[in-house]
Amino acid sequence: MTHTFGDVRWRRLGEPGGTPVVLCHGTPFSSYVWRAVARVLARHHEVYLWDMPGYGSSAMFDGQDVSLAAQGRVFADLLDHWGLTEPLVVAHDFGGAVSLRAHLLHGADYRALALVDPVALAPWGSPFFRLVGEHAEVFEQLPPALHRALVREYVGSASAKGLHPDVLDQLVQPWLGEPGQGAFYRQIAQSDQRFTDEVQTRYPEIDLPVLICWGEQDSWIPIEKGHELAGLIPGARLEPIAGAGHLVQEDAPAELTAALLDFLPR
Repeated sequence: MTHTFGDVRWRRLGEPGGTPVVLCHGTPFSSYVWRAVARVLARHHEVYLWDMPGYGSSAMFDGQDVSLAAQGRVFADLLDHWGLTEPLVVAHDFGGAVSLRAHLLHGADYRALALVDPVALAPWGSPFFRLVGEHAEVFEQLPPALHRALVREYVGSASAKGLHPDVLDQLVQPWLGEPGQGAFYRQIAQSDQRFTDEVQTRYPEIDLPVLICWGEQDSWIPIEKGHELAGLIPGARLEPIAGAGHLVQEDAPAELTAALLDFLPR
């Protein structure tokens, strides 16, 4: 789909006519993190995967708006483009904020929503995030080898168990070279807590089934945020996932998929 924010790359798996489920990735990741979960869900659902503008195989360019505000609008437009009126939505990290904004601000309706270690509650953003946000133009000029090492170290820290080298390579690859290096620092520089502040007070309005899955060893966003979020959304259930860090999809794919299958109606 071509959008004012650039081309959005997406794909569909499973049987047409199955209950649609849309998988939203976080930052600094792509739809690649959902590959195993998507294959299982596709046995009974029509599964949609997409890369947010500025991520994965979607468009990356100087001056691009990749903020949470932009992504929420793009997601609502994408659901219209697909003709999905009440899909099931599963959203990780930044994707959580994107799906919440699309629902609360842009009228996107979901049959049910599963949030996986979502960015949803203030405060968020690591010291690294803040440092890069204040000096993005400096980081953009790092020599490629130093940039690659920084991204590998950062992405790797999302796992509690350590990522397989091939998986780490796949997650890092979109951020290397031109325009990937600029895009990596651009998405951090545009990360602004006000985009969750705008919707945080409205979580008690959410009137649909909500599951919150959280890696018990998430060092990026502690599981205490999961308990706090579950307390704000009426009827929401928290499912802690043992042994998993922030990238639950890589650390505990079977446990996460089982929780989603139990929750998502067919």
